[in-house]
Amino acid sequence: MHSVEANYSPYVSNGVNFLNGAIYSINAAALLIGAAGLLSRFLGVLRDRLLASEFGASRDLDIYYAAFQIPDFLYTVFLLGAASAAIIPVLLELKARDEERARQFMARLIMVFSIGSVAVSVAAFFLMPFLVGAIAPGFSAADRDLLITLSRIMLVSPVLLGVSNILSAAIQSARIFLIYAVTGIVYNLGIIIGIIFLLPSFGLAGLAAGVILGALLHVSIQIAPFYRLGFRFPGLANFSSFRLALLRDDSFRKLAALSLPRILALSLRQITFVALVAIASTLVSGSIAVLQFSYNLQYIPVGIFGLSFAVAAFPQLTELWISRDARRWGETVAAASRTIFFWVAPLSVLFYVLRAQIVRIFLGAGKFDWTDTILTAAVFGVFSVAIVAEALIPLFVRSFYALENTRKPFIIAFFAACISIFSAFGLVALFEYGPAAVVDFLRHFLKVGDTEGITVIGLSWAFAIGGIVQVTFLFFALRKEVAARFGGWYQLRMPWDEFFRISWVSLLAGVVAFGTLRTVNLAVTLDTFAGVFTQGALSFLAGAVTYAGVLYLFGNKEVEELVGTINRRLFRRDVLPREFDDSSRE
Repeated sequence: MHSVEANYSPYVSNGVNFLNGAIYSINAAALLIGAAGLLSRFLGVLRDRLLASEFGASRDLDIYYAAFQIPDFLYTVFLLGAASAAIIPVLLELKARDEERARQFMARLIMVFSIGSVAVSVAAFFLMPFLVGAIAPGFSAADRDLLITLSRIMLVSPVLLGVSNILSAAIQSARIFLIYAVTGIVYNLGIIIGIIFLLPSFGLAGLAAGVILGALLHVSIQIAPFYRLGFRFPGLANFSSFRLALLRDDSFRKLAALSLPRILALSLRQITFVALVAIASTLVSGSIAVLQFSYNLQYIPVGIFGLSFAVAAFPQLTELWISRDARRWGETVAAASRTIFFWVAPLSVLFYVLRAQIVRIFLGAGKFDWTDTILTAAVFGVFSVAIVAEALIPLFVRSFYALENTRKPFIIAFFAACISIFSAFGLVALFEYGPAAVVDFLRHFLKVGDTEGITVIGLSWAFAIGGIVQVTFLFFALRKEVAARFGGWYQLRMPWDEFFRISWVSLLAGVVAFGTLRTVNLAVTLDTFAGVFTQGALSFLAGAVTYAGVLYLFGNKEVEELVGTINRRLFRRDVLPREFDDSSRE
């Protein structure tokens, strides 16, 4: 196993071993995952634009997105045996003792998981008529019939994605992140193929088939690297012995103990969204589509930065906990938190300021009309407020998991889910039945005018509030957990001064972007894609330059590294590291 002490730093410059594909630097791994994530998100935006152009924010899309809810929930449940965050610590511990035993453990796990997940999916297939009534109570009988058909087709997806997760855990345990980074790309490609080639002939069933194709590609590309690492799939003839051996295996019991609370925590997040979808099904047609489109846009920076750094940091945090290196463990969490905050804080502000332009550029085509744009922009603006919280949650949760504590994240997730669901009912009622003066103020504040169907905005507020509450409680609980786990002598220290500086500079960037927005508005026409794109791009660029420029003047580490990289790559200039730069010592 690679030395933890030699490579603990998240800022190791030579982080990639191109001979075996292993990555030992958190920044290098996060860069790879983030770059692939960016391409995956681009394909996701293309997917959503194709859907928006074809259907608009309509009941058809409501049905399509509602059809994901039960398969997605089952996928979360299946993570009981397929959660990478639970498998990796167990697998690393086994590999440190006996690599052959680690391989046998993975083969047994795949076998038992496959049989179990197929059995659950078959049961869900027959129970589907009863289940859809809970997730879409506002749908008509005809809509529910179509929802049942689509949901049944998509039941194949969680089985494939669950197996894919197990393979991914084995691959990530070797610090190989390239394949994991590509899985999201091929998954979206499968769905896009369904939209372009299957939708015209088979309707919404063709879209569901595209989801299955994406899941099949997701697992297929991981089989070869899984085998190259020495792992093998089990034979069906050995199922009985594998099952009994696995159930007697201490490592399996540890995996189950680690997985159950985190699966419950993930299930709570999924249940929260299912509840929001169920409420949205009782609102005007297109509400589920508006909610999903907005969430997908918000998740772009969360996936690229928040999830990338969390996934990249987790194996290292696990190894540092095993070696009981408190100082390096804390520094790794603080460095990853700072880098995530550096990227997502300005995006949160700029996304809010440019919400209408972003929605129009990414989704404004075909049947996606101006009313759809106004509603989606308002919901997206609310989601943008919670981008920082949503981006930090994966890191804090995995930090708990690295310390082998899954109970506290579950309790916090349960509390946040309750807040989201109960506040959703209250906020929907406020928008629907609140005092006229309050509703008029909200319409003016959210810039929706007399647009119908604004009740869905209350659901986005409920989701955002839950995320902010969750990340706040996670942080304070993590500080307490770190002090307890490392004997009370070590305290988790965050760079609060840098967080504060990044925050006010982000707000300044938002002000500059808003001013540019108003100025460009006087010079370009906004009834064409080119005009909206020009306005949005120039405003975003002005805000980004302001953000980077001001932080550079304050000596921000991330900006200096970015400038140094640009100098080296674009201008072929050798930039001395800070420790060898005499000017840095003055």
